[in-house]
Amino acid sequence: MRFDRRRFLVLAGGLTASAAFPALGRAENPSGEALHGLSAFGDLKYPRDFEAFDYASPDAPVGGTFNFQPGYWYYNQNTQTFNTMNSLVRRGDAPPRMEQCFDSLMVDAWDEPDAIYCHLSESVTISQDRNRFTFRLRPEARWHDGTPVTAQDVAFTYRTLKTDGNPQLLLPLAVMTDAVAEDDHTVALVFDGTQSAQAILTIATYPVVSEAWYATREFTASTLEPPLASGPWRVGDFSAGRYIEYERVEDYWAKDLGTARGLDRFQTIRFEFFQERQTAFEAFKKGVITWREEFTAKTWATEYAFPAIEEGKVLKTQFPREKRPSMQAAAPNMRRKQFRHRNVRDAIALCFDFEWTNANLFYGAYRKSHSVFEGSDYFATGTPDADEMALIGKLSAQHDVPDGIEDEAYLQPKSDGSGRDRSRLRTAIRLLGEAGWKNDGGMLKNADGDTLDAEILVNASVFERIYGPWVETMRSIGINASLRLVDPAQYQARTNSFDFDIASMAIGWTATPTSSSLENVLGSKAAGEEGSRNWTGAEDPLVDAILAEIGAAESREQHRTAMRVLDRVLRLRRDWIPSWNSATHRVAYWDMFGFKEPKPDYFWPVERLWWVDPAKAEALGKA
Repeated sequence: MRFDRRRFLVLAGGLTASAAFPALGRAENPSGEALHGLSAFGDLKYPRDFEAFDYASPDAPVGGTFNFQPGYWYYNQNTQTFNTMNSLVRRGDAPPRMEQCFDSLMVDAWDEPDAIYCHLSESVTISQDRNRFTFRLRPEARWHDGTPVTAQDVAFTYRTLKTDGNPQLLLPLAVMTDAVAEDDHTVALVFDGTQSAQAILTIATYPVVSEAWYATREFTASTLEPPLASGPWRVGDFSAGRYIEYERVEDYWAKDLGTARGLDRFQTIRFEFFQERQTAFEAFKKGVITWREEFTAKTWATEYAFPAIEEGKVLKTQFPREKRPSMQAAAPNMRRKQFRHRNVRDAIALCFDFEWTNANLFYGAYRKSHSVFEGSDYFATGTPDADEMALIGKLSAQHDVPDGIEDEAYLQPKSDGSGRDRSRLRTAIRLLGEAGWKNDGGMLKNADGDTLDAEILVNASVFERIYGPWVETMRSIGINASLRLVDPAQYQARTNSFDFDIASMAIGWTATPTSSSLENVLGSKAAGEEGSRNWTGAEDPLVDAILAEIGAAESREQHRTAMRVLDRVLRLRRDWIPSWNSATHRVAYWDMFGFKEPKPDYFWPVERLWWVDPAKAEALGKA
């Protein structure tokens, strides 16, 4: 695109600081000092040696079982089945929350947007050139077998994850050149100078594993042997693919640290695995599952009138979403040549009628999504402001920026709600024609005679109901669309290897997304890394350059500006097809729990925050 440089100069003139220019003042984590915490821009809520996080409950009782199904997971984890306990690699399907068995050098604060505090480490010191982070470990840190956690364990962990870890762990470590044990209690992570200032916020929270344990085992093996760990939980009873229990570690070495005190009040956390949502719901109604977040709008609207609800034994409520960007979107796989033209992706998006779907299938429960950063200050609106224009001008000097970047942020057009909006479908047909797809006997074909195939991959039958009309609409204009339901293990394997046409992804970004976390989904390098979350296969030097700007931001204002420019570019590229979002968590639970309000603003791991109220549990016969 030819960028309007005259407009750029007018808007940028008079700016003293922006994402495109060095900041005059910098709030940062100082070098050469032993720090107890880090944040993206140097802001910490909690002082050194704080007693407990404000959202923790040190006086809450300990005991009981929390049986629930998680709404989020990491790495190779799967909520519908499992066949390995190794959750830090590509191979296999691991149960959710394995990461909670492990400690990390530092841990997140859930009531701050981007702060982390020393946990396994008692301090972190940043070198003058900011390429070396030296951690002093707590001498009392112990593995569950009583042996000390050492600097050698930490160095082994990072070196191993850099070569053999799951892509969510491996990719951010590309900028780490070494992990060095200086003595038994001192370890340094060394970087190459290209890392973003915020990279350490992700990397310092990685699970730490035992070097001695893996001396006699293959790190990448798929195995049901629970690994030696050091965290607040250990693997208890389990049956592969059916259930797993995590037992609270009574003599947990860190239980009196401020980063752990008052958390993890259940004696047991238990997950039941169901391949179908309806089966899981029936288990909840019977009290086998005691806490449930409802992700199916129809179920929430029509099926929560069972006896336990009417008798007041089960409470149905909604909790506000966290103050962090969220993403739910479909990914057309651009590794498949039929999706590489933007017009094709745009046309497919026009065939999905959100307004009809929300009214007829979702009971009005959702809001239309336009961005992969919904619900946040990173959602671009209107035309670019002066700071955004300054950054766009800088980027345009070396990269082609998309047409329309100076216009109002792209919004997906609203349909007439009929399910077959003719004006939208006419536009879709025109776009496909411009991309070289012509109608031949009712099917769209290109110059080579290939049909425009678009198979949507799903892992639960509920999506057949939701995506069925989308498929039918695509077929009505000549797209060879279909729906493929596969079992959870196959779904994980196929998305890990990018073996699909279209698949949907949901992500809860951190409140202050780091460039490394964004790169795993949006960066060019991730496109070629099996197991990454760059499902679209997009490789765009402009996006990579914006990610670098996000990493180089020296203030929250610069970070926000770069994120908004990224949002504008992604919406113009049409790599992802944003779908829908909600402002709340829809939750039902058996009335046997206690919890502190308000919930933390930036993360809500219920299993670590709630507890069993003995009197309530006894009244329900669940003591």
